[in-house]
Amino acid sequence: MIDTHAHLDKILCDTRGEVDKIILASSDFESSKYNLKLAQKHDFLLPAIGIHPQSPVGGIDELENLMDKNIVAIGECGLDYSDENYDKETQLVIFKKQIELAQKYKLPLIIHARKAVDETIEVLKEYKNITGVFHCYAGGVKRIKKVIDLNFNFGIDGNLTYEDGLVSVVKNIPKDRLVLETDCPYLTPLPFRGQENKPAYIKYIYQKVSEIWETSFSDTEKIVDGNAKRLFWNKP
Repeated sequence: MIDTHAHLDKILCDTRGEVDKIILASSDFESSKYNLKLAQKHDFLLPAIGIHPQSPVGGIDELENLMDKNIVAIGECGLDYSDENYDKETQLVIFKKQIELAQKYKLPLIIHARKAVDETIEVLKEYKNITGVFHCYAGGVKRIKKVIDLNFNFGIDGNLTYEDGLVSVVKNIPKDRLVLETDCPYLTPLPFRGQENKPAYIKYIYQKVSEIWETSFSDTEKIVDGNAKRLFWNKP
């Protein structure tokens, strides 16, 4: 199993033997530096660097200085209009700089789009030769084709285990476009909802997808892991 989005800078947990690979999503310049150091200690951790749209402004111009051959993605980055006091222009500037960084280094983007899925799609349309994943996809069935047309993938989290609406979304996502993520320490799946999330709980999301697809756990794992490998480190 592969957890394609975890924040291990926010929790302490022993993940050895639980999952094959974990992608460390970053929220700001400091967490990007931390994740790089953490990944140097453990070969099953793969770092991403990025600045979340709700993070304090700072570090965007220095982000490229962190570029390292082990980095597998830029993110999480994007747009978040959930707070009525959001600064649209600043978010756009920071987002676009990270898209350009991903273009330059031929890396996928980990997209955060909250209350701004349509706006995020419109920004991404301005660019060529980019790919990535809509982390914690919240665009519903009606935006699936738009995301596919961008050559992006769909990240599904633990809320799949308790939100019925997401079940129909997963049914409509092409199997070769789905990756799974915990977003730990958030979005803990059933049966541990309400507790702190951790990468080991990714198996409950795999199990739910297996039920939706009506496939065995091992077949589901093979498909989903293959998608993650192609997206993040381009291995068959």
